[in-house]
Amino acid sequence: MMTRLMGALVALPLIAAAPALASSGKSAASEQKPASAPVTKNGVQLVDLTVTAKGFEPANVKVKAGKPVRLLITRKTEKTCATELVMTELGINQPLPLDTPVTVEFTPSESGTLRYSCAMDHISGQVTIQ
Repeated sequence: MMTRLMGALVALPLIAAAPALASSGKSAASEQKPASAPVTKNGVQLVDLTVTAKGFEPANVKVKAGKPVRLLITRKTEKTCATELVMTELGINQPLPLDTPVTVEFTPSESGTLRYSCAMDHISGQVTIQ
């Protein structure tokens, strides 16, 4: 478990559409899928997450410690309990309106694993920090 994280936390709705990255699985903990790597732009690690009927896609993402991370999350289905993103370790509980991209930003300071889930904790994923 990760005990310390530094950096600003920001959650803002965006107007632009977010493309989905290819991956599937309801829970990164229950399925051992390879982690997706973010795209880095201007020193920020960009991760597109999509909520579908399958859950968070991708459900496992790898990022580097010490560099800002920007999650861009778009819920594409009404048939899900993942109507918000919860990252307990960061104190984040961000609503995910249908078809509206939302950003969550943070800067991990050390390696470890950060878990994210729906509010009911039925659908989840993880950010592996190296």
